Amino acid sequence: MEQASDTQSVERAGAGGNEVVDELCSFAGRGAGTDAERRAANAFAGRLLALGRRADVEPAYVHPQWALVHALHAAVGIAGSIVAVSQPGIGFALVLFAATSAYLDLNTRFYFLRRLFFRRASQNVVSPGGNPGAPMRLVLVAHLDAGRSGFIYGKRSISLTRRLSPRMRVLLSPWRVYFWGGLAALLPVIGLRMAGVEAGWVAVVQMIPTVTLIAAIFVLVDIALSDTVPGAIDDASGVAAVLGAAERLRAEPPASLDVWVVLTGAGEPQAEGMRSFVAAHRDTLDPQSTAVVSADSVGYGLPAYAVSEGAVVSTPTDPTLVSICEALASSGIAGRPFRSPHTGDAAAARLRGIPAITIAGLDDEGIPSPLRHTDDDVPARCDAQAIGRAADLIVSLARLLDRDAARRAPS
Repeated sequence: MEQASDTQSVERAGAGGNEVVDELCSFAGRGAGTDAERRAANAFAGRLLALGRRADVEPAYVHPQWALVHALHAAVGIAGSIVAVSQPGIGFALVLFAATSAYLDLNTRFYFLRRLFFRRASQNVVSPGGNPGAPMRLVLVAHLDAGRSGFIYGKRSISLTRRLSPRMRVLLSPWRVYFWGGLAALLPVIGLRMAGVEAGWVAVVQMIPTVTLIAAIFVLVDIALSDTVPGAIDDASGVAAVLGAAERLRAEPPASLDVWVVLTGAGEPQAEGMRSFVAAHRDTLDPQSTAVVSADSVGYGLPAYAVSEGAVVSTPTDPTLVSICEALASSGIAGRPFRSPHTGDAAAARLRGIPAITIAGLDDEGIPSPLRHTDDDVPARCDAQAIGRAADLIVSLARLLDRDAARRAPS
């Protein structure tokens, strides 16, 4: 692809991206499971119809109170730690339950404590492709909802993140500290009490994960009580990039790809919308012939690609998609690889066996936008050129997937 063509495509996608970001951010307070989020889904279904695509609005029932869910996990862990002083067996059982439930929850596998909270109606906008007979299906994904703010997302956290190496940013990410430094760390200590070890140092060691869980409760409750942010970069910019890429692929359709667009609801509470979409379409999404590309917070920096994702344990990204992004990086279209300490839409698909990858906007140090989850994440601060670069990467990735699918298809 020539440089002049790249520049023109970036400018076109960027101009359209601004309009999309403005429209989505006009639905103020579009948190997961809110009326604003549902109205946004209906509006963007109409936008897809105007582009000449089919658009289905599919209901998804979600539990958006993720911060309170994990505050409850932490509280059960603290209760187990206290009970373990006199009844180690009961305390161990409580902590083991909290750790198991939190692990499955953060991996979108199964919900225990989350089911205690009220469900809310959300919606996924699903636009199937127009080439169902193609040998491969490409699903372009971005989430419509916006997250909440909180002091954990403030300038001090960003400053600390910049001091860490890329690997330590994952190992010391908030979810890893909460799970491995809190819930999981209590289990061997209480195990010592069950074995009859009553030395004073056991109580001292036990205090460390217990205090970690107490701190986690304060952080999580603060998030739960905070307002929903405008969400221009996270993730109106992803929606803009996906729509821009889909429009270009419709204008020049790849012969061997069936290009879908999925705008999920409830992306912030550990990709509940994507979880619902995969469950509803599991008969259609053949892992051997499906690839998912998720655009997340691309309105900043350069488009980078995730080589692993996961809040508790890192799951490797599909090697074929990574190799394509590596080839695009060598030609200057893609940015650096990165490891994501979160469970996003692509991770939810990957954990269910579907090849998937996340495209995200990072700066030169590999850090996402410091405006995410703040009230400053407004359309005026969203980089339209960055959206264009992300759309260009998605289109280029689709072209290479198309070439690969055509080569592998039986003659």
